[in-house]
Amino acid sequence: MGSDRRIAAPRGGERSGLGSRAAPVFAALDLGTNNCRLLMAAADGGGFRVVDGFSRIVRLGEGLAHSGRLADAAMARAYQALAACAERIAARAPAAVGCIATQACRVASNGAMFLNRIREDFGLRFDIIGPEEEARLSVLGCASLLDPEADIALIVDIGGGSTELSWVSPKAVRASMATGLLDPPVLAWGSARLGVVTLAEEEDEPETGKQAWYADMVARLSAEIAAVGDAAALKPAFHTGRAHLIGTSGTVTSLAGVHLGLTRYQRARVDGLWLGVEECRGVIAALLAQSLDARAANACIGKDRADLVIPGAAILDAVCNIWPTQRIRVADRGLREGVLMRLIAQWRAGS
Repeated sequence: MGSDRRIAAPRGGERSGLGSRAAPVFAALDLGTNNCRLLMAAADGGGFRVVDGFSRIVRLGEGLAHSGRLADAAMARAYQALAACAERIAARAPAAVGCIATQACRVASNGAMFLNRIREDFGLRFDIIGPEEEARLSVLGCASLLDPEADIALIVDIGGGSTELSWVSPKAVRASMATGLLDPPVLAWGSARLGVVTLAEEEDEPETGKQAWYADMVARLSAEIAAVGDAAALKPAFHTGRAHLIGTSGTVTSLAGVHLGLTRYQRARVDGLWLGVEECRGVIAALLAQSLDARAANACIGKDRADLVIPGAAILDAVCNIWPTQRIRVADRGLREGVLMRLIAQWRAGS
């Protein structure tokens, strides 16, 4: 991910006088229950140009559901990943750094203690954000992928320890972004304590009878998803084909990469892809028929995600049961991009 890439803003047009070479660099660091992700970018026209990035699966939330604490081994993995991030940040000397921590650090009794150690050792100051702020940042980061012709979009962020759902009007979000305000209107939102790490720990995948096991899991998760968010009034848009999903998570990008048959993961082909729900379910069925070793050998999944992709797929499948639609837009973007957009907007406002 070290090569440059450009993210367009939701509005059209370029702002002159903000050449990417002269613009300062900004850094966004997201420490989740499963992943540690860094993104650094320079302001570029109406959007930003990515200059560096880092992503590592650390499973910070491993065992958290049972102990209520971050495990020593999990903290050691995250510490090593954050050390690598700190080196990259120091090398780029960004004008501003935004560090956010989500579900694992929210609920762990020693989450704040761990982040204090990170601040002391690396100078990285993390904010532990709540589910609503997490949902809003995901909306902000994915805004440019909203279909303006749809009445409603549901942004689904499947994390390691929780899943955030945000219902928006694409037209209203795009209109808000066009004004330069980075607080997109959200019609409804909700958070379910369902994540790929916690589910993988709770649900041992059987060697036989996988289809029935998976169907039972999806049915149980569907009942939980149905209780999330106060959005019943938006259901007609889903039943009449006037809504779509945006999936922002490693689960959805992995499913998309497998669907495309990629021999190596290519963000440029995955981000923004429209994936039919039935196509997605076909990929899930194929993966369910494979062994963990076979999934691990797939370049779009890998050994660190081999046991996580089916629980994540079950969450996505459950969402599609409750909020039926024909299309999912795949987003290899989300929280970090939302943080970057706010950092850059603050810089522009003060310059």
